[in-house]
Amino acid sequence: MVSADVVVADTDTDETARRLAAPYGVWVRSIRSGDGAIPFPRPEQAAALPWTDEDRELVADRVDTQFVGSPGTVVERLRVLRNVTAADERLITTITHAHSDRVSSYELLAKEWGN
Repeated sequence: MVSADVVVADTDTDETARRLAAPYGVWVRSIRSGDGAIPFPRPEQAAALPWTDEDRELVADRVDTQFVGSPGTVVERLRVLRNVTAADERLITTITHAHSDRVSSYELLAKEWGN
């Protein structure tokens, strides 16, 4: 089994998914900096926060390994993960501010994966 943090958005570009996934880095930063887990921010809140190179470095291992994008982009990357790991089971987690975005992400992924 292999796990993946995934955010899928219903667009032809990956930009919407990146916007929905952006708060994840802020949330991880709060934990790793010793402030504790903050309430998961809205994308607009995350975009308004200042970031330093040190902040980016602190969360890079988590943010850079997310699978974020359109359904096609994410499925392509998940297929690579499957092939590289030979895992016969994948555990997918999606963390977004809005519950509806999480549900949509799972639905879009399931639909695309089945094609």
